[in-house]
Amino acid sequence: MPHFFIERPVFAWVIALFIILFGVIAIPQLPIARYPSVAPPTVSILATYPGASPQTMNDGVISLIERELSSVKNLLYFESASDASGSATVTATFTPGTDPDMAQVDVQNKLKSIEPRLPQVVRQNGLTVESASSGFLMIVGLKSDDGRFDETALSDYMARNIVEELRRIDGVGRVQLFGSEQAMRVWVDPAKLMAHGLSMSDLTAAISQQNVQIAPGSVGASPTPPGQTVTVPLTIQGQLTTPEEFAGVVLRAASDGSKVTLGDVARVELGAQSYSFLNRENGKATTAASVQLTPGGNAVRTAEAVQARLEELSRTLPKGMSHSIPFNTAPFVKVSIEKVIQTLAEAMLLVFLVMYLFLQNVRCTLIPAIVAPIALLGTFAVMLAAGFSINVLTMFGMVLAIGIIVDDAIVVVENVERIMAREGLAPKFPTPALHGATGLAGPAPRRVGQRGCALQGTGRRDGRRRARHSVPWHRVTIEPSLTSLWPCMKHPKRKAPDG
Repeated sequence: MPHFFIERPVFAWVIALFIILFGVIAIPQLPIARYPSVAPPTVSILATYPGASPQTMNDGVISLIERELSSVKNLLYFESASDASGSATVTATFTPGTDPDMAQVDVQNKLKSIEPRLPQVVRQNGLTVESASSGFLMIVGLKSDDGRFDETALSDYMARNIVEELRRIDGVGRVQLFGSEQAMRVWVDPAKLMAHGLSMSDLTAAISQQNVQIAPGSVGASPTPPGQTVTVPLTIQGQLTTPEEFAGVVLRAASDGSKVTLGDVARVELGAQSYSFLNRENGKATTAASVQLTPGGNAVRTAEAVQARLEELSRTLPKGMSHSIPFNTAPFVKVSIEKVIQTLAEAMLLVFLVMYLFLQNVRCTLIPAIVAPIALLGTFAVMLAAGFSINVLTMFGMVLAIGIIVDDAIVVVENVERIMAREGLAPKFPTPALHGATGLAGPAPRRVGQRGCALQGTGRRDGRRRARHSVPWHRVTIEPSLTSLWPCMKHPKRKAPDG
């Protein structure tokens, strides 16, 4: 095949330019991570049942969910956990190669069939289905510099104004708030409740009936009598908003005008919905939320987008409130990749010096200097097509590829020049020389590629990991063309092959 490109150098250069173009297009689209994602995709189901014990959660919620998950396509296994705060998490793990988005859709479809059988409180809070990486990308904090906001106020502000904004960012899979929103808390005195002959069901029923959102309609709407020209929409206060209004909820009323209100049997105050979290930053009250990546997300780009969005939101923060990022893995990812890129550049420089040391010719050294960057850019295009990411392992694989490329170039160029000098062939007709040289250069990269690709086909984790080192490759399309058009050494006698 090399003689095909020797006779068509323009075609060889066109292929090389296309390889460069595909590589340049692929680089911005490749996700960046510190290590490759070799773990199978997972989908998490979050349920909340306030006040329920772990046994109650298991009997009334988790068992129903697990029963439906057993028939999900490509499911490997699932695991569940619940705690005394009334929260439960079911994590479903799927076979490697499963599309996380499609797996999430399948899980949501299965949950639709069991929602009517779940407790009403669980249905009201909703089931959250998310697909995200297991580790934290970063932790975002919100603190009060002058102490005017307590942890409950900070958590409520973050839940209402920041968490949803972060979830909209491309690459963010899950945002978990280590706090809770504000809620109207009713602390019931059991002794007073029993003294008035009431129960908790009477209390909850009264609150539900007297704290409702009402649609009052309007006065003067059609059909109207002749002469009616004014329509007045009505506005009323339906839901209660203050502790005093909740304390005035009537639990029982007698015919003589006496009544028992919620304030008579309970203490009503505005507090946190849950007190399961306690956050401190430098000794001051704060709240925090963790950000997790979507499967295959770009860690560096997502972290930069989160920081940029936080800077925009900081302009509207109340006075005395500021944001912070106490934990961020993106700088470590960036530094790791930069160090490997530095190693890559040093390796390229060293191998070119080795080429010049072995061949003692500037022209021969320039041939792999041109071929190596083209091959590396082509590697990025193949990585994008194969679903790989830019990480420490793939970059070290490129360092290995440079050695293979230069080793190939030394063997090909040196043997071509040797055979051309011995046979007295012209630069345009070195086909016999190239046949002899490429036969020596082929086995090394072929063995590396066969070992990685064979393991890649098995679907094993180690196969996918080793295949990352077999992706870097180089073509001999441009190399024989350069060798024939740009001979490294001068030969005393040149002749065309017979026939």
